[in-house]
Amino acid sequence: AALINQLEDERAHSEGAERQLDALRALLSDRESSMRECQTENSRYQKELLDTKQAYEEAIVELTKRSEVLQLRCEHAEEQVTSLRKLLIEQNSDRKSLSETIQLYEKKIADLNKQVQDEHVCRRQAEEEIRSLKKLLNEENESQSQAKSEINDLTVNLEEKDQSYLAAVDEARTLKIENANLLLELEKLSDEVAALRAKLEAEEKQRMIFENEVLRFKKLGLENSEYVEGKKLPLKPQMSKEPSSFRNAVGLNRSISGQRATIAKICEEVGLEKILKLLSSEDTEVQMHALKVVANLAAEDVNQEKIVNEGGLDALLMLLRTSQNSTILRVASGAIANLAMNETNQGLIMSKGGAQLLADTASKTDDSQTLRMVAGAIANLCGNGRLHVALKQGGAIKALLGMARFANADVIAQVARGLANFAKCETREVIQGHKTGHSLLMEDGAFAWLIVNSKTTSDSTRRHIELALCHLAQNDENAQDFINSGGLKEVVRISSESAREDIRSLAKKTLRSSPMFQAHIHADR
Repeated sequence: AALINQLEDERAHSEGAERQLDALRALLSDRESSMRECQTENSRYQKELLDTKQAYEEAIVELTKRSEVLQLRCEHAEEQVTSLRKLLIEQNSDRKSLSETIQLYEKKIADLNKQVQDEHVCRRQAEEEIRSLKKLLNEENESQSQAKSEINDLTVNLEEKDQSYLAAVDEARTLKIENANLLLELEKLSDEVAALRAKLEAEEKQRMIFENEVLRFKKLGLENSEYVEGKKLPLKPQMSKEPSSFRNAVGLNRSISGQRATIAKICEEVGLEKILKLLSSEDTEVQMHALKVVANLAAEDVNQEKIVNEGGLDALLMLLRTSQNSTILRVASGAIANLAMNETNQGLIMSKGGAQLLADTASKTDDSQTLRMVAGAIANLCGNGRLHVALKQGGAIKALLGMARFANADVIAQVARGLANFAKCETREVIQGHKTGHSLLMEDGAFAWLIVNSKTTSDSTRRHIELALCHLAQNDENAQDFINSGGLKEVVRISSESAREDIRSLAKKTLRSSPMFQAHIHADR
């Protein structure tokens, strides 16, 4: 009876578990309906779904435990039935009643086994439903993530469009302001254009006046460039005791004096500023005649300062930089050579890159007259000791030696004059203690050129070379180079063979003042 009661209790428990499982199914159905109706309430839906999942999992665990307990109880009941069956057989008591009891127990056991199997099936179904719920939950999470991503993208796009709109508004406001400013500027420009037109008409009239003046220059015979191109510029007074051949090549006769007076008069009437403007004229002929007038004016010391102050030097240097016309290059170089006789102008010419421009001009022409003018200008610059380093760095010394290769007597004379000026100024600074070391002319082949050409047939060239060698020999730092290169022999020869007494005296003084020269001369004897 106790066993039957126990089985009844187990059956009641099993039925309770089945009812609980039905309740869970109903709850799950209700939850699913609630989820469909409350999709918008996403956060609550997820919480309920997780709670449902947890409840299902707990119920399945509980049912699994109960099923295992029932299984154990059934096995125990079977063992008891087997024991009772043996006991009944052994006691040979009411077999029919026992058989019925056994059948009853067997039926109950079969029912319990069926219930256990049904619970297993229900558990598997519950697990399948839980897996479906998990899948649904994952899909919902993915859908929410995608929705969040789309919302973020929309937010970013909205911010970008908002910024673009603000930028467009600012740009429109700026454009309105600029438009107003442009309208004001347009009105101002219209006034300026009218003023410029009036000024242009006045300048056109002035140009006609200039052209008439140029015609007057032609009628006066100023187009003949003999005076401008053939004029030899003097050395500075301290460079030589006698007039240079650069001045003696053409005498200043009465005709030239008359031309100077006429040019001065025209310059006074027309104005130097207007003549200088003609140097930038697009008409080459007008430009050339204006350039010849400026070159003639530059030959007079009284005009040089005014020419420089009015921008004449800048205009001449610009012609060297830009013009390809050989006549313009020749006359412009001659005008710069005239201006280079003034020490102040020399500094200005160097500061504006004049040495480099003169060197470049020498490299792009083979016209002997142009080269003579360029060499004369560089020679005048060589008479300023403060410019020596810049002249060498600017390529002026190399340019001088390069021009000497053309073997034109006048050009070579100017090259020799430049080297003589350079050597005299440099030696004076060495003697006064302002400079030490080798002479700059000992480099770049200048010293070798002087030695090779010291016996030239041209009197003026030979005189300049002899002076240059004597001055270089006065620098004790150059003594060893003189001995090694044969320069000392040339100085000894000059001391006895020079055609000029002052140069012979200078050579003898130089030889006597150098202990190294004296020792070498005595050793040779």
